[in-house]
Amino acid sequence: MRAITGKYKGRHFSIPSTFKARPTTDFAKENIFNVLTGHLDFEGINALDLFGGTGSITLELLSRGAAHVVCIEKDFHHYSFIKQVFQTLKDPGAVIIKGDALKFISKCSDTFDFIFADPPYALPQLPQLPQLVLESSLLGDNGIFVLEHGKNYDFSTHPLFVEHRAYGSVNFSIFAKGNY
Repeated sequence: MRAITGKYKGRHFSIPSTFKARPTTDFAKENIFNVLTGHLDFEGINALDLFGGTGSITLELLSRGAAHVVCIEKDFHHYSFIKQVFQTLKDPGAVIIKGDALKFISKCSDTFDFIFADPPYALPQLPQLPQLVLESSLLGDNGIFVLEHGKNYDFSTHPLFVEHRAYGSVNFSIFAKGNY
C-alpha cells in the first residue's frame, strides 16, 4: 500500500499476506483521484472512508491534505493494521473506528464533504448503499460520494448519480449533492 501523491507520497506499508481485503489497485486509485481533483479540493476537507480495508483511501485522503478522515473497519486484524499505520505516521487527522459501516451510516450525526465506500463486492446491501448514504445526513451540501463496486452494478438511475468510471475490473460510481 502506498500514497500516490501529497505529503505521504511514496510511503509504503506492507499489507499482511493474511488479509482478506481486496485493496483498490494503485492504478484505479490514482485515476479516480485524478477525476475527483477536478471537482473537489481535498485540502482541509472532512472525509469518511467506509469499509476501510487496508486504509489505503484514508492514507491517500490525508496525504492530499484532508483535515479529518474517519475510517470505519469491522475486521479486527484490518482495523489493527490501519491503526498501526496511522500511529506510525502520527497524523492527528486520522480517526480509526472498529465497527460496522452500515450501523455507522444509520447512527452517525456528523457531516462529511467526501465519502468513499469500498464494500466487499458480495455485500448483500451493496445495491442499497447509495440510498443508505445519500438519505442519511452524512454527506454535506456540495459533497461527493464515491462507491467502488463490481461491473454488475449500474447506479445511473439514482437522482444524485453523476458519473461512472471503470479502470480494469474496478468500477466507481460517483454521486454528488449540489454542483459537480
